[in-house]
Amino acid sequence: MPVTQDFVLSEQELALLPTDEEVEAYARNGWYLTRKLFTDDEVDELTAASERFYAGERSRTLPARPARLAYWQPEHGPVQRHNDYVHYESDDIARILRKPLIGAVAARLARAAEIRVFQSTLIYKPPIAGEPSNLVPWHFDRHYWQTCTSDDMLTAFIPFHDCGVDLGTITMVDGSNRWAEIGADDTTTRHFAQRSRDDLEVMLEQNAAHNGVEINKIPMLIPKGHMSFHHCRTYHGSGANVSDGPRRAISFHLQPGTNEYRRFELSTGDVVTYNHDVLVRRTADGRPDYADPEFCPVVWRDTVAA
Repeated sequence: MPVTQDFVLSEQELALLPTDEEVEAYARNGWYLTRKLFTDDEVDELTAASERFYAGERSRTLPARPARLAYWQPEHGPVQRHNDYVHYESDDIARILRKPLIGAVAARLARAAEIRVFQSTLIYKPPIAGEPSNLVPWHFDRHYWQTCTSDDMLTAFIPFHDCGVDLGTITMVDGSNRWAEIGADDTTTRHFAQRSRDDLEVMLEQNAAHNGVEINKIPMLIPKGHMSFHHCRTYHGSGANVSDGPRRAISFHLQPGTNEYRRFELSTGDVVTYNHDVLVRRTADGRPDYADPEFCPVVWRDTVAA
């Protein structure tokens, strides 16, 4: 739910923002590893709040069930869990995610005066080495956000613990945000979970070859309280969890304040829809409003620039 918020950072928080050099590196590489942005207590509260969420606690529930909603429920069993709109359904989780420092880091990387939530997904990867759902094939998020006008959207991957290769951490394809894409067709608007892993691997290899580059896969080694950011055109994926504990995280998708809905039509004539389109309010001209404060609240605004 929208809340009144002051977008002010302390001197200590200002020191945690990306430097000019790090912002340039993000533009080149398509990813960024942060300093410690959450305290241990904040991360532990995310873990506790997620357990309450899995046990059925909700601050509110979605008013409708979008067709492509990812929403694990206990009857789905020990597969990788994805629960969209956790920032809407859990106030305890939203309060921590909307820490102004997180939005300020995103604003620096995206070079934006305002950052809003676009989506948030609570993720639980069980410690089952052979579980097929734990493997996330190569993809980039812009494919699934064709109804958005912005090419500068970005995602924070926020683990609730130290996160390394054994847990199946997120892995980036270095520099892929700058690739010229080939082989794109209407199927790219389908979520990676609906597509063949082999097809997505071939697409990655073809695009690397077209751009004359080697595929450089970089696993994100993320200490507790830190997080990674990646550009919406950065190829990424994750591997098996071969540890003895679950991998807990939130994928926090963010949009610049300039992002709006656009009509995107497939070659079949069908119009692409995003889950928001059946939930958010409408603009004056009848389009879904991706600035609806109920679902897409502001997490950072540069009041000086404004």
